[in-house]
Amino acid sequence: MLAVAAALRPMWGQAGGQQAPKPEELPTISVDVDVVNILFTVRNKQGGLVGNLNKEDFVVEEDGRSQTVKYFSRQSDLPLTIGLLVDTSVSQGALIDQERQASSLFFREVLRMNKDQAFLLSFDIHVDMLQDLTDSAKLLRAGLDKLRVNAGAGYGAGPVPTTGKPKGTLLFDAVYLAADEVLKGQVGRKAGVLITDGNDYGSHYTVQQAIAAAQKSDVILYGILYLDDAFYYRQGGIVGGFGSGGSLKKLAEETGGRVYEVSRKKPLRTIYQELQEELRSQYSIGYTPTSTRTDAGLRKIRIVPRQKDLKVQARQGYYPKSAQ
Repeated sequence: MLAVAAALRPMWGQAGGQQAPKPEELPTISVDVDVVNILFTVRNKQGGLVGNLNKEDFVVEEDGRSQTVKYFSRQSDLPLTIGLLVDTSVSQGALIDQERQASSLFFREVLRMNKDQAFLLSFDIHVDMLQDLTDSAKLLRAGLDKLRVNAGAGYGAGPVPTTGKPKGTLLFDAVYLAADEVLKGQVGRKAGVLITDGNDYGSHYTVQQAIAAAQKSDVILYGILYLDDAFYYRQGGIVGGFGSGGSLKKLAEETGGRVYEVSRKKPLRTIYQELQEELRSQYSIGYTPTSTRTDAGLRKIRIVPRQKDLKVQARQGYYPKSAQ
């Protein structure tokens, strides 16, 4: 949500021998106008991205009330900030080499020098920054080389307070920290990409708190569900129920993203290519809310396509500036 400040300074001329007031006497009026901007993508019933629509093709609702669209554009040229969050818990050990190679290529292809940037986090019993914000694919590759499985389990000693909770895979904490501490201060388009089997063990923050942090920071979350079936079979299929896409789906859908699943037919490299295409096919729609609500709670949003065979992928709500 953007705050637009307008300073209105009336211009006084000299008329009838009257002298214009001194500059310091000119009245100043500050007006704060809340404009809600939502990034979204549109797909047809075959699942293909649709990129040739206009603002007349959509109806926007906030808390069930229709809103007047003031701004509409394609946003592929806006700066893009990507946070890559990689699960390095023991269940992912056999997958990290593949993740390292595919992610390095993804960064080289998606980042535009002097315009886009990315950072790299790993999460297991800790949340670690392996590479801070940069537009250098070389530095990001060096960060990917630092990916290591942490098979331990314990208490404390991490950047997130977890007193009294056993720590294993801090997925929700990683999302919260990435959104609130790194992406919140960035401008333009912001995306968090999570490579994980979807399980969380011992996070201080809940999934809903992680979602709220992403929504307040205007971050779209994309989940890449990557399972090592052999690991779960060795554990008797008990640990995590062969991985879980439920939390990933919730994180993605409520922030306007989606979940991809790695398989033999769709390897990680192919998923990254699809993600790049989606990031280049985003729309932005903006409106000034008509709501008279004064609380700091979530405002529900719906972007409804007029063509019934189209489906909009957008975040489900936003928090007003007072809640930021």
